[in-house]
Amino acid sequence: MSQSLAKECNEAKERYDTCFLKWYSEKYLRGNGTEQNNECSILFKEYSSCLQVALKERGIDKLLEEAREELKDSDSTYMGKKKFERMTDLLRIPELDDV
Repeated sequence: MSQSLAKECNEAKERYDTCFLKWYSEKYLRGNGTEQNNECSILFKEYSSCLQVALKERGIDKLLEEAREELKDSDSTYMGKKKFERMTDLLRIPELDDV
């Protein structure tokens, strides 16, 4: 497993990665799990929160938002509007919108 983009989040990432790989191989691939009942979602939220804070502290969050805005028109043109909207919905973590 790779390290996190922020070293202070390495432990949270490792816990999530370990949980996810186990869930994915032992349950999801065998048809016994769905994305909605993934028991690793809490660990993912913890890691995501840590990463969002680290990115914000470094000013990277603004760069990411600017890049997303710059690419928004070209992505929606090349991917088709509906597919682009689904894609951005998948990438957004509602719980972190207020972080």
